[in-house]
Amino acid sequence: MVSSLKPVDRPVALGDQVYRTLRGNLRDGLLEPGQRLTEVDLATRMGVSRTPVREALGRLASEGLIVVQGRSYVVPTMSDAEIDEIYALRALLEPEALRVIAGRHPGPRLLAGIRRALQASRGAHKAGDKHAFMSANAAFRSAWLALVPNRRLVHAIDLYSDHVRYLRALTLEDAAVRALVLAGLTRILAALAAGDGEAAASAMRDHLVAAKRCYTAAAQAARVAACGGEKVVALS
Repeated sequence: MVSSLKPVDRPVALGDQVYRTLRGNLRDGLLEPGQRLTEVDLATRMGVSRTPVREALGRLASEGLIVVQGRSYVVPTMSDAEIDEIYALRALLEPEALRVIAGRHPGPRLLAGIRRALQASRGAHKAGDKHAFMSANAAFRSAWLALVPNRRLVHAIDLYSDHVRYLRALTLEDAAVRALVLAGLTRILAALAAGDGEAAASAMRDHLVAAKRCYTAAAQAARVAACGGEKVVALS
């Protein structure tokens, strides 16, 4: 037997690439509620066959990020009750995850990615750049999730966050909302740096309450706009 042989690196499967691309577009609000997704159209636009698109759509549907409607899929519009349910789950999962991280007393090296993302968020807020703010906010989240030792918990947090992430596109043009988000992220980082699990959990709970208030208002305004009314995003 030849002992020097090494496993061959496999490229990411095409279905996985299509899945990640579509999920990323859902996260960034590029695929809007009510938008219809068909295999043929997506395959043509992405330059792939229908098979990987079918696989990706099936995965997204199994996660509840899109829903079957007839012979195609649709990006769902979240009801107030569904938003309540999702935030109830997030309130159980995310504060506990941050409590665990803080309890491990992460030093400056481990917190460096979180700190950079917060700085980028501040810069984007000052520039009034909603898209850069969204990217920095996602980087902040990825950085602290990377410190959670329980990967199943990470998967659950990511999934339920993605269900409402598209609403950020509706709220983050508002400077008051961005300032509210920044205040929450600043508290979270301070608690992690202090190794204070209770403070970290409390900061995340308050952050989620504020986010839910903004996102619920945005969802209601989007439904009004869809019916021809005036779209207004409020904090209360």
